[in-house]
Amino acid sequence: MKNDLEKMIELARSVRIHVLDMVNSAQSSHIGASYSIVEILVVLYSKILKINPKDPNEPNRNKFILSKAHGSCALYAILAESKFFPLEVLKKYYVDGGILPGHLDKYSVPGIEHSMGSLGHGLPFGVGLAYANKIDHNEGQIYVLIGDGECNEGTIWESAMFAGHHKLDNLTVIVDYNKIQSFGRVEEIMSLEPFGEKWKAFNWNVHEIDGHNFEQLITALESESIKPKVIIANTIKGKGVSFMEDKLEWHYKSPNPKQYEDALKELKSKK
Repeated sequence: MKNDLEKMIELARSVRIHVLDMVNSAQSSHIGASYSIVEILVVLYSKILKINPKDPNEPNRNKFILSKAHGSCALYAILAESKFFPLEVLKKYYVDGGILPGHLDKYSVPGIEHSMGSLGHGLPFGVGLAYANKIDHNEGQIYVLIGDGECNEGTIWESAMFAGHHKLDNLTVIVDYNKIQSFGRVEEIMSLEPFGEKWKAFNWNVHEIDGHNFEQLITALESESIKPKVIIANTIKGKGVSFMEDKLEWHYKSPNPKQYEDALKELKSKK
């Protein structure tokens, strides 16, 4: 297990460096939203999903939906590190003539299960996939990562109600609970608390964890459930670069040259 943890720590570091390079080259935004989900993606693609990058459309595969698609950089980076496509493709992120859009296009590269952009649609789509798998006796599991600000959307709670009613035990939702949405802190814009109790009221199995702790993520994701499962992952926006952590502005900013060099130095120096 120690060796696995060391590999995951190194993979998370690589993903963050890729994200930094992509955002810097494109002078794009959403680095904070990408950094808060890195450990979640590392665990999913290292330990949980078991998708074959050489056969990414195998009918009985597990499927992952990134509903908060503004965190696309992190997904592209983990897909490249998992050999769904060459690392060189990451240079084609959000630039003229590129193939990786700022949000998600199903047809851009292998491993993207659905085009995403406007918030609130990933969970309904994932619920539909899980329900269809039940009907088809397909054992593939469905995983959906949503944002906390996204939970202001009514479609999230309609989907939660449907999944709970139909006992979709093949569905796992991870909430990136970094406490900051586009215009401020979640508690000030639209408080979600008591957050876990809301999901329980819709007949979900609820786990609340540290979303940057690999062991807690693995335990929660591997736990068995006879109903849909939600993992409320407490995270930090901008995690990994000290001057970006828990700062609203990194929902929007791209680094200037000094910030890029400082962030790269910090990421490379972490043990």
